[in-house]
Amino acid sequence: MTIVYRDVIFFMASVIFFLGVTAFVLGVFVLVSKAIGKDIESLRDQTAHLAQKGIADEVAGLVGNTTALVDAMNQLVRTARGIGSMLVFVGLLMMAASYFLIHQVGWA
Repeated sequence: MTIVYRDVIFFMASVIFFLGVTAFVLGVFVLVSKAIGKDIESLRDQTAHLAQKGIADEVAGLVGNTTALVDAMNQLVRTARGIGSMLVFVGLLMMAASYFLIHQVGWA
């Protein structure tokens, strides 16, 4: 192996590691921000209360719209959790790949 080859592999591993750490941190941030998001929970609770009032008052349109809103809110929360989990997984995978590259060159 030449010095240039080792330097290129080291640079590639460094970039992959940096991108992996960035993806990991963003994934954790997405997961934590959705866990803290009390506004979404408050909106969901108020919507459920509105749906109960609509059922009590026998207003069919109100119930249908609030049901669609609750479903959309639940889908939003599930999607954000999925994106955060995927970013964490990809970040860990990229950090492992950078370690593998460094190990192949013989620096680890």
